[in-house]
Amino acid sequence: MNYVQVPAYGEVMPRDALTRDQIVRTAVDLLDADGLEGLNMRALGKRLDSAATAVYWHVKNKDNLVLLATDRVWSELALPDLEAVDWRGAAVAMATDLYGMFTRHPWLVQALAAHVVYGDGKARHDDHFLAIFETAGFTPDQADRATGAVFTYVLGNAAGAAATASLARKLERADDSTTAEEQLQDVMSKAQEVARHYPRLCARLDSTAATAYASAPDDTFAFGLDALLDGLGRRLAERP
Repeated sequence: MNYVQVPAYGEVMPRDALTRDQIVRTAVDLLDADGLEGLNMRALGKRLDSAATAVYWHVKNKDNLVLLATDRVWSELALPDLEAVDWRGAAVAMATDLYGMFTRHPWLVQALAAHVVYGDGKARHDDHFLAIFETAGFTPDQADRATGAVFTYVLGNAAGAAATASLARKLERADDSTTAEEQLQDVMSKAQEVARHYPRLCARLDSTAATAYASAPDDTFAFGLDALLDGLGRRLAERP
């Protein structure tokens, strides 16, 4: 069995006690809880009840670990059967599933902004998304643009949830006697005060007092996705 010396405690720990799959699964849990800024080898080792040095035997560094965690999450996405549903139904299913992934794992939005993300899980998903539009009759170039437009729309909608999750984590870590919820309410109150200087925003605040400022109606994502696919459908119908 291979062993690695643990400098912190002077103990000898079996390297084989950890697997890459175990490390990546735990990294996803840590990212879900603490975001990209909370991921480091020491914190990961603590969750694994292991030493950070043992983790390095399986992953090169933090960037490599983020890529592995991202690809693991991407592999969870379902691929609709293109023989069972039409192109639009398949596109809606994949876009909705993708949006759900981003909102369950808001750190992914951070990862896409800071890393070039790739891997088998993402490649599998992207290839199938292209197949939806090519099977519908779009040219390869048009399919590239269509998938790019849908992906960007989904990512943009998920950015709000990611920002809220990041803010909540920062407030929880703040060294303050007030609770994170009280601090969040203070931030939202200040945002509402600014909004009251603008007539349309003010009207919406007054008519939806129970709704937090900057939140969107429940069907906003579906409304925008339908509008986007309507446009793509017209492009397809207008082809010679």
